[in-house]
Amino acid sequence: MSAPTVDIHAVVDYIIVKLDEGEVSLNVLKLQKLLFYVQAWHLAFNDAPFFRGKFQAWIHGPVNRQIYDRFKDTHSLYATVRRSDVPDANAAELLSERACAHIDEVLEAYGDLSGTQLEAMTHSEQPWLAARAGLRWSERGERVIDENLMADFYRKQLDEVE
Repeated sequence: MSAPTVDIHAVVDYIIVKLDEGEVSLNVLKLQKLLFYVQAWHLAFNDAPFFRGKFQAWIHGPVNRQIYDRFKDTHSLYATVRRSDVPDANAAELLSERACAHIDEVLEAYGDLSGTQLEAMTHSEQPWLAARAGLRWSERGERVIDENLMADFYRKQLDEVE
């Protein structure tokens, strides 16, 4: 897999600004799941990560620890995230047109879903389930979700649709 060139914080900022502009509700839970799907679908389409940063299989679904740490002192899981939480509202300028197009496709597919709906989706999908194997539903876990499994699983989803 080739090295990612997109900064994870630029992706997060772009998602926040884009959804805020569209007046679509966003909380930390939803942000983490959207970020996961941005990575997952890039792996499926390109067999390469979109950004540097792994996801752990937490109780509430996939979580990127770096982004969790960014918001943990200021936002709870269900706290709303807005443009005012973005240090540079011009996040799109840090991303290529192609990168923005990829994120936009994910937002088009998943952006209207709630964080709880996205959590339920990830809980039914193999990458999260495999990383949670052997853990009780309420047991804390920080196992990394395998990116090869993500690529294979979401690629198969594409094949089933086509």
